[in-house]
Amino acid sequence: MATLRERLAAAEAQLAFLAGAGLGGAVGSIGPKPVARAVVGTPQGRAVLAGISYTALKNELDARDLEFAQAEFGPDAATVIGLQQKLTPLPIPTARFAEIGSSSAKKVRKRVKSKFNKAVSAGMQAVRMSTSYGGKNKISDAKKAFTQVTKTASRINKGAKVAKSGIKRKIGLAVKGILK
Repeated sequence: MATLRERLAAAEAQLAFLAGAGLGGAVGSIGPKPVARAVVGTPQGRAVLAGISYTALKNELDARDLEFAQAEFGPDAATVIGLQQKLTPLPIPTARFAEIGSSSAKKVRKRVKSKFNKAVSAGMQAVRMSTSYGGKNKISDAKKAFTQVTKTASRINKGAKVAKSGIKRKIGLAVKGILK
């Protein structure tokens, strides 16, 4: 049986190998936590770690079974059980199961942009194309410009008329095109 320290050393070496560091180069230079985070962050890394964990657990349980069989029934029974354990295949295609599990997960739908937000975006584009609040394609005071755009969009959304002239009119016309 392996001690806890030996198991931890083996797990660290496996993580280093998965991170592409040979025999611990990455772990020595950046530490085990970032390496573990990098490995566990990918589906393939999780699948490989699951396979490694399963293999280690199976080997440990097999060793316990052999010890128990030898103690209870003698060396002949231990030989038979050892042969049976060697014939039992290990689950090599663990990544395939991880891939199937991730594809059956619920698809996340992209959030739909509201009409008001589209109108504000159009208003900000109108501000950017005008020379108010800075030169063309520049906004020098973005906070004031955004305040004006959102207020104008809100007014037009409530049914108010577009301003007669100036930047408020340009914003209003751009917003009105979206909020029809």
